[in-house]
Amino acid sequence: MSDPRAISPGAGPLAGMKVLELGSTVAGPFCGRLLADFGAEVVKVEPPEGDVVRTMGKMMEGKSLYAASIFRNKRLVSLDMRTEAGRALVREMAARCDVLVENFRPGSMEKWGMGYDVLSRVNPGLVLVRISGFGQTGPYSTRPGYGVIGEAVSGMRHITGDPDRPPARVSVSLTDYITGLYAAFGASMALLARSRTGRGQVVDAALSECAFSFMEPHVPAYDKLGHVAGRTGSALPGSVPNNLYPTADDSFVHITAMGDAVFARLCAAMGRADLSTDPRFAKAKQRVGNVDALDAIIAEWTVRLPRAELEALLIDAAVPATRIFTMADIFADPHYAARGMLVNAPSAEFGEVVIPGIAPVMSQTAGAVRHAGRRIGQDTRAVLADWLGTAGAELDALERAGVIQQDKAARDAASGERISA
Repeated sequence: MSDPRAISPGAGPLAGMKVLELGSTVAGPFCGRLLADFGAEVVKVEPPEGDVVRTMGKMMEGKSLYAASIFRNKRLVSLDMRTEAGRALVREMAARCDVLVENFRPGSMEKWGMGYDVLSRVNPGLVLVRISGFGQTGPYSTRPGYGVIGEAVSGMRHITGDPDRPPARVSVSLTDYITGLYAAFGASMALLARSRTGRGQVVDAALSECAFSFMEPHVPAYDKLGHVAGRTGSALPGSVPNNLYPTADDSFVHITAMGDAVFARLCAAMGRADLSTDPRFAKAKQRVGNVDALDAIIAEWTVRLPRAELEALLIDAAVPATRIFTMADIFADPHYAARGMLVNAPSAEFGEVVIPGIAPVMSQTAGAVRHAGRRIGQDTRAVLADWLGTAGAELDALERAGVIQQDKAARDAASGERISA
């Protein structure tokens, strides 16, 4: 079967849905990005100075490469929600959208006259996606919280890293991405429910809870055994062998062979078929109880072979194994290319820029990357005209008052089109 990402994309399963994204930083924008990838018309509202994501990650000529990806497929509006006129425009847009995504501190939307009770009276089908550190209720609800704070509270941070060092973190905003994914899933479920009931609802996605949901194996273990999981480095407790092993050329290969049949294949590849019948290692439960001894035997074998030879040997033996990819490895990898996971997207900032492709692959209603993230306020006037019917003179007045901001290049281009017409 051909890769659907290589096919000219259709409208997407969320085509026709209007999404207003008020969220900033990562979790809210990632939720909006997922909805946009699959066809929703996502309008992102940024303050005049731009979303804080524009200050994160690597820059090129002072422009954010991160924003080029996480703001992709969206129309970008710049308005000042610190003004009543700006909030009034947001309320008007909320009355016309299907989904509103926000990640302000709980209580902020209510303070601005945009609580769900107010918005749903005007738009009863509205799905309000609320992302926060600790949820909309409970004793911690008013605390500020970034993803890494939620990750620490969830217990996930406690189990990340090596046992002889302080808790580590992944070098991406992991919990923000987890929460954005749950938020988009919740929005999709709410839209599905609305198709039956006609009513919208609130999706309450807490950073701490979304991260905690990934602690699933450790919850009943504490309840029944009092076991507090700790850091285990590159190993996965209860799954043996499943670890990082050294190679002859000072590199590493990760091998995962916890199933009995896979373990037997590993033993054959090692030239140690006897290990698969050794009473210490023959069955999965026995291997778990003798993990240190088995890891030492495997490491003694892997360290004699260079990484490339070891990886090829294990793949040929149908044993799940790989080196640890760098971004340079990914860009050179034929599988990433064949699967369309590196997309060269048209960009208002960079001409073209490579950003991640669409996941998951859908055979009939594939998502698509249409363009990279745009400039601050690139679509302000066009969106307000399309969504609210705001006329040119009114837009001019709002811009003069500092309520809205239009990207200069986009304004000049639009002005040129009007003159030529």
